[in-house]
Amino acid sequence: VLADEVNRATPKTQSALLEAMEERQVTVEGITHNVPRPFMVMATQNPVEYEGTFPLPEAQLDRFMFFIEVEYPDRNEERRIARETTGAATREITPQVSGAQIMKYQELVERVPVPDHIYDLAVDIVRATRPASGDAAEFCKKLVSWGAGPRAVQYLIRGAKARAVLHGSYLVRQEDLEAVAHPVLRHRIITNFQAQAEGTSSTVIVDQLLDQFRDASA
Repeated sequence: VLADEVNRATPKTQSALLEAMEERQVTVEGITHNVPRPFMVMATQNPVEYEGTFPLPEAQLDRFMFFIEVEYPDRNEERRIARETTGAATREITPQVSGAQIMKYQELVERVPVPDHIYDLAVDIVRATRPASGDAAEFCKKLVSWGAGPRAVQYLIRGAKARAVLHGSYLVRQEDLEAVAHPVLRHRIITNFQAQAEGTSSTVIVDQLLDQFRDASA
């Protein structure tokens, strides 16, 4: 499912995605229907225009594995966009992978071994984001109102596994986990008023967390 500018949907419509994303099923008039496998939800948000939009609740944001910030294209990419979208002929889109192949790839990723110290690192990073926790980093106690939950640990490990496979590695390394930390954590760390007043975003906080644990392991 591709939801274009999902924050323009009403809260009731947004909440309808929760069951599908978490339970892989939908319920209509009391009847439950399983969604086909593989199933995933991709969504976009307009980061500039807020009129007529409805911010996604934290519970729904947490269902998304990654929050990817898309910057403006570079000069060559922008030139390519112009060439490919303003001509008379359009390129036909053809399937590149089947659903069955995707599920096989997912099974392969799940089998990638993870050393114990990587599990420990993922847990420690996530626990450090929770300001009320005894494991919280000092700057998170000061700048964060709500930290990441257990699902963040799962997605850090799964994202690191997928990156290891894509880079031809037979096991997960620390650099794999660090590479996925921003897209996994940035939407799960809710900053407080002090952080906003100082211009400190969740992205900056993830940077500080990675620096802290990198120094600790050096």
